[in-house]
Amino acid sequence: MDDTFLLSTDTAIILYNSFAKDLPIIDYHCHLNPKEIYENKTFQNITEAWLYGDHYKWRAMRANGMEEQFITGGATDYEKFLAWSKTVTMTIGNPLYNWTHLELQRFFGIYNILNEETAPSIWEEVNKMLSGGGFGARDLIKKSNVEVVCTTDDPIDTLEYHAKIRDDSDFDVKVLPSFRPDKGLEINLDGYFQWVKELGEVSQIQISNYDDFLNALQSRIEFFHLNGCRVSDHALNTMMYEETTKQEAANIFTKALKGQKVSLDEEKKYKSYTLTFLGKQYAKFEWAMQFHIQALRNTNTKMYNKIGPDTGFDSINDGQIAVPLSQLLDALAREDALPKTILYSVNPKDNYVIGSLIGNFQGGMPGKIQFGTAWWFNDQKDGMLEQMKTLANLGLFSRFIGMLTDSRSFLSYTRHEYFRRLVCDLIAQWVENGEVPNDLDMLGRLVQGICYQNAKEYFNF
Repeated sequence: MDDTFLLSTDTAIILYNSFAKDLPIIDYHCHLNPKEIYENKTFQNITEAWLYGDHYKWRAMRANGMEEQFITGGATDYEKFLAWSKTVTMTIGNPLYNWTHLELQRFFGIYNILNEETAPSIWEEVNKMLSGGGFGARDLIKKSNVEVVCTTDDPIDTLEYHAKIRDDSDFDVKVLPSFRPDKGLEINLDGYFQWVKELGEVSQIQISNYDDFLNALQSRIEFFHLNGCRVSDHALNTMMYEETTKQEAANIFTKALKGQKVSLDEEKKYKSYTLTFLGKQYAKFEWAMQFHIQALRNTNTKMYNKIGPDTGFDSINDGQIAVPLSQLLDALAREDALPKTILYSVNPKDNYVIGSLIGNFQGGMPGKIQFGTAWWFNDQKDGMLEQMKTLANLGLFSRFIGMLTDSRSFLSYTRHEYFRRLVCDLIAQWVENGEVPNDLDMLGRLVQGICYQNAKEYFNF
């Protein structure tokens, strides 16, 4: 993992060092906590910075036979760090091995291999740096040359910390909210009625019918827009669409408010109408709409009941998406209300489905409908390359808006370097094969576009 890491040709090395390496980062989707950014959260030790909330590492540790007490349980932070150190050697071939060492190198200047023998000295060295200042949440963002951060926020959030960050002249990174109304779509889940009640309270609208509900959502969109939001996000674990009317959706909503479960067909109709309503709002405010599709969440009931969601027990769903996704986009396009849209699927079988589908709805601006970067289980070397090759084969790779972190860790920004190296190596391979000209000016613009400029122009934050 020296300067030529993932760069297999001289052309790749030139492209990376001359055009990609020093570009700022636009992180248009992540799960960082705005309160922690505002307060410049500091970390007591490397475990807190590295392992808290990182379900990627937790899954690897479980696969390596580590007991849960050393993962999410009551073991000390040092014991958890040792457990991770014992696991790292076993992650060879997994991107965690490279990410772990990139983070040690880039943030802490440590080039030793992490393993059971080196763990005690690395623990001491990193913790000494963490306690010495300059490694708070803001510091790590600045060290990573980040220009924009888009957090993930519920419509009922107050956005108070986004406002405080915006008004803080000592921090010039834009930390913007993203609108994620998943709880308002999952009409059959426990807690739906309580969420609707809280939506009414924060929007100051008494929600007694579907019109009230839509008005409350619109009110929150306007509030988010005033606070810098330019991106929405939806987790669509099962892709569904059913033609319906507003009256049908209203009747289904009323049924749910009475505490009754709705049928699958009713759920499809409710989600379809509500999603199209939201899409029209996003188009009006010139937001980008993101769909994260095909996650199979919380599959281990025993562990879900014990330690809750987002703890490493999710996997890839294998449902059909082509027809319902196309119908949803078409419903918006028919009314000239299709916003900028970014589509991600965690299932790589959907690559060619999405790669071909986005071409059906382009127009009005470069790359309006995007095939989003390789997501979750796919954000590794093979997954990233396959996503990029699919996009290149079926659309315009040159208009791709590139990488995001999708992480809860302030140390994850090295993944942008990982991605940029792969971009440069892929393009350089095409040069070596004689498929594209060795024109460094043209190739440099291509690299800079994918790694930074396209996203800057697409979102217009």
